[in-house]
Amino acid sequence: MNLQGMTEYLDSLEKRGIPSVDCIVYKNHEQIYRHMNGTTDEAKTKKVVGDELYLMFSMTKVQTMVCIMQLVEQGKIDLEDEVGKYLPAYKNLTVMKGGEAVSATSPLKIKYLLSMQSGLDYNLERPGIVRVLKEKGSAATTREIVDSFVESPLIFEPGTHFEYSLSHDVAAAIIEVASGMSFGEYLKKNIWEPLHMERTFFAKPMNRLDKLADQFICEEDDIIPMEPSCNYQLSEKYESGGAGLISCTEDYSVFADTIACGGITKDGVRIIKPETIEIMKKNLLGEASMEDIANKMGRKGYGYGCGVQVLVNPELINAKAPAGVFGWDGAAGSCIIMDTKTKTSLVYTQHVRNCGFAYDTIHPTLRDFVFGE
Repeated sequence: MNLQGMTEYLDSLEKRGIPSVDCIVYKNHEQIYRHMNGTTDEAKTKKVVGDELYLMFSMTKVQTMVCIMQLVEQGKIDLEDEVGKYLPAYKNLTVMKGGEAVSATSPLKIKYLLSMQSGLDYNLERPGIVRVLKEKGSAATTREIVDSFVESPLIFEPGTHFEYSLSHDVAAAIIEVASGMSFGEYLKKNIWEPLHMERTFFAKPMNRLDKLADQFICEEDDIIPMEPSCNYQLSEKYESGGAGLISCTEDYSVFADTIACGGITKDGVRIIKPETIEIMKKNLLGEASMEDIANKMGRKGYGYGCGVQVLVNPELINAKAPAGVFGWDGAAGSCIIMDTKTKTSLVYTQHVRNCGFAYDTIHPTLRDFVFGE
């Protein structure tokens, strides 16, 4: 672990145009590191102080997966179950083959949703979504919107390939059916309240959030301000399991520490069993899907489990971190990384969209500073 080197690296990101950074490291329930730098507003007058809110985007997925795995523990869901058991709209699916929609021959199982092998894509303008929003407007619910996804055919047979997609939004709808609660209510009762995550919620509406850090976007070689938006929150009532949360660095760090420590908090509250976390971070991708995640997403050396990428071949990418380190990231460049063997976790936040070097440079560099052997 090279924390001094990490501090110097985080400070250097200002020269790359990253307006602000905040990074927390926990080890076995103790915060051993925090460093923040930069400003959080377009005018560069608000120094980052650590209580800022950020759009977490796809870091939401890790919490959604913990919810799913809790329900697996309770016997309310089985990863081998077909999605249609919970969402009838997902029975009798179609898939594109040879330029036409035909009946799917492989069942869409929950494990394929969790591992991004469902055959869905991330098209937010698919005809079904457009139809529901036109009919229901801001009143469209999670279930109504999720059911509309399959008005379009799948892009491949379930379980045959990896495609980053709306799969975890579907998982949120399954959580609602299996638990009898709204997704937000379930999260609050089973994750946020036990972990005292008082500053984590869904991104709606954002104009009331005084502490929300200004949002920026990479355009060519420049980083410029943009209007804060979460285009994945499709309506006022929609609760996206894939990208809907707003939170702060501290809240997400407590969550990361809990998972890294086997699902138990510092004060002894268990939200998930350690053996369930091991299932969650087991690579579920076959050969074709491994090629997909490497080539389509640039994640060579990684597999993918239930909502988390898992380092499976560190030698392939000259990673200093060991196999088994797992986590995910978000569309504004933040990331969460955990290791259950050393009970260590890292949460890094920034607020810049389309920031490609966050994923191929910043996150691997931070990973190796903290988890490097």
